[in-house]
Amino acid sequence: MDSLSYKEILEILPHRYPFLLVDRVTAIVKGERLSGHKNVSFNEPFFNGHFPENPVMPGVLILEALAQAGALLAFITEPLDMSKKVIYLAGVDGVRFRRPVRPGDRLDLELTVVKRKGPVWKLGGLASVDGQKAAEAELIATVADR
Repeated sequence: MDSLSYKEILEILPHRYPFLLVDRVTAIVKGERLSGHKNVSFNEPFFNGHFPENPVMPGVLILEALAQAGALLAFITEPLDMSKKVIYLAGVDGVRFRRPVRPGDRLDLELTVVKRKGPVWKLGGLASVDGQKAAEAELIATVADR
């Protein structure tokens, strides 16, 4: 498997509109890395209040998009019965926001496995727009029973 369609993403992640923040996965190397993207539309509900005169995607949602992409990487690496398991974001370190993400942008998501110990994953995350860093962070996720 070297990519995931929107339909396949829906089969893996429990998130739904308006909180599903990964539109497509374009490259996967099991146990190593994943690339994908989120198409940021002016119709996103968060732009109504963040900010009406100067729409900017909230940083916490950029981090959530990275976390969802990280969960997809974990699932592809080691498929789980998602009716019995869930992947939780357990921590975020070294967060830096570098540029605003605005309507019409394609938010590119890159995740790399830094370390894995049992059910705990440490991932390096990079979000970019047009080759420019928008955000970077180290994410910690864990697999748990539902």
